Amino acid sequence: MPEHPHIQGNATPFGNDAIWAPWRLPYLEGLAESENPPGVVGSGPRDPGDTFLSDYWKHPERDAQNHVIVRDAHGMILLNRYPYANGHLLVALGDARPTLLDYDEAQRAALWRLVDRAMALMQRVLEPQGVNIGVNQGRAAGAGVPGHLHVHLVPRWGGDTNFMHTVGRVRVIPASLDAVYARYRESLG
Repeated sequence: MPEHPHIQGNATPFGNDAIWAPWRLPYLEGLAESENPPGVVGSGPRDPGDTFLSDYWKHPERDAQNHVIVRDAHGMILLNRYPYANGHLLVALGDARPTLLDYDEAQRAALWRLVDRAMALMQRVLEPQGVNIGVNQGRAAGAGVPGHLHVHLVPRWGGDTNFMHTVGRVRVIPASLDAVYARYRESLG
C-alpha cells in the first residue's frame, strides 16, 4: 500500500519536482533555538530598535532623504529603497516589534489604517492594475528586517514581469526613487 493512499501512482502532492526529506525537520526546528544557525548570515539576536526603519522613525528631519512619504503619530509610509516594482511602498510603525502579534490591538489597528492610506495613495498616484500586499514575518519568511515588522504594497501591471526578469533575473525600474517620491508627495497636496 502506498505511503499516501490518496495519491495515484508515483505522483506527489507537489508534482514530480518535490523532494521529500522529513529527516530535515529536526534540523530546521533546531535553527530557531540556535543563536547563530550555520549558513544563515546575520541570523543571531539583534536589538529590534537597531533597524533602518527605527532610524527613519527617529529622524523626521530626514524624511525627504529617506523617501518617507507620510508620517503620523504611530508610523510611516515610505518607498522601498530596493523595489520589486516602481512605487513599491513600505508601511511600518515607529515601535519596532518582530511579529504582528507582538503589537497590541490598538497598534495593529494603527498599522492597518496606514496600510489603507498607503493603498489609497498608490491607487490615486499610480493607478496600478493590481497590488500585492504582504508581510514577511521572520527571516525564514523572507523578512529583510526581521526585528521590525513592516507591510509591503507592490503595484502591479499586466506584463510588468518580462524577459529581463524571467530570464536575466534583473528587474527594470523605469523611474528613479526621487521621481516616484515627488509624485507621491505632490498628490498629498
